[in-house]
Amino acid sequence: MLHIVLHVLVPAIVALVFYRPRWHRVWLVLAAGLLLDIDHVLATPMFDPTRCSINFHPLHTYWAMGIYVLLLFSPLTRVWAVGFLLHMALDYAECWQLGIRWPQ
Repeated sequence: MLHIVLHVLVPAIVALVFYRPRWHRVWLVLAAGLLLDIDHVLATPMFDPTRCSINFHPLHTYWAMGIYVLLLFSPLTRVWAVGFLLHMALDYAECWQLGIRWPQ
């Protein structure tokens, strides 16, 4: 449950700190990074509290993260990219919590 709360709270903090004048709109986009979890429907079971998402689900692979980094370079996609990368960082932190340092 804490993990889901962080997926909403951390984007709010980032939006407040870095995008103060329009933080509401930016927060919505950053929090929309949760849409990346749509790839969990491809897994069986869909949710496993002992599974590291990084490099397991298609939108959580290192290749996908590379694309998210490339999206940082365009002003049109930068906020989305930040949201996606925040999502990956939070999921990676959960992997660390599970004792998985470098997901395969």
